[in-house]
Amino acid sequence: MPVRLGRTAFARDDTRARHCDCSFAAQNFTMAKSEKIALVTGANKGIGFEVARQLTAKGFRVFIGARNEKAGRAAAQKIGATATFLKIDVSDRKSIQEAAKELAKAVDHLDVLVNNAGIIVDGDDAILKATPEQFEETMRTNALGPLMAAEAFQPLLAKSSAPRIVNVSSSGGQLLDGADGWSPIYCISKTTLNGVTSQLAAALPKFAVNSVCPGWVRTDMGGATAPRSVEQGADGIVWLAADAPQNLTGKFLQDRKVIPW
Repeated sequence: MPVRLGRTAFARDDTRARHCDCSFAAQNFTMAKSEKIALVTGANKGIGFEVARQLTAKGFRVFIGARNEKAGRAAAQKIGATATFLKIDVSDRKSIQEAAKELAKAVDHLDVLVNNAGIIVDGDDAILKATPEQFEETMRTNALGPLMAAEAFQPLLAKSSAPRIVNVSSSGGQLLDGADGWSPIYCISKTTLNGVTSQLAAALPKFAVNSVCPGWVRTDMGGATAPRSVEQGADGIVWLAADAPQNLTGKFLQDRKVIPW
């Protein structure tokens, strides 16, 4: 579906798959607490894949969160030995909880959670024509999903010396200059996600919790005419995950700079 992304772009992990037929415990790998560990949702392609790739280049062990097992495993294999597939559907609380249990079998802590997975539904082009079903599907994945993930992975994150949550949002969710009518359900879901970020930052004072806009990026959903590469779109996300000051929290950023909500 061609989509005009006038303000931003996003990554989508858009296929479902069967449950993984092997457990992390069976893989018999261990990780030292000094090793940096990250989970990126929606990481089988697009911005999420590039974020995972850049984090591994910075020395992170990265878990490739995806609903599609085949695509997730292929992405992890493409990145290399420091990437591992983790089955997770961020719209499904049970799936999130199962993923947290699986991850806890493999690691003793988690340093970074990147809530990247997101969707835009067909027909999201006019607020007065939006259906409750469209709203519920979009909000559950784009706003409630990151909140449920933060809740499920918080115990592992709390064991990190510098825990971080990065919520991939959109300038389409900004309220400062008003709306322009583009993909209203998606934009409202990102406004809500920014609210989730603010509340999580207040609830988790030892964490760095931020929203970030990657810009309009050349992905499957962003289209070939988008001005930014996936490398450029991932840059600000990776910076918040790995290099930003730990006391930078409760903010909305783009290009490593704080922007208005």
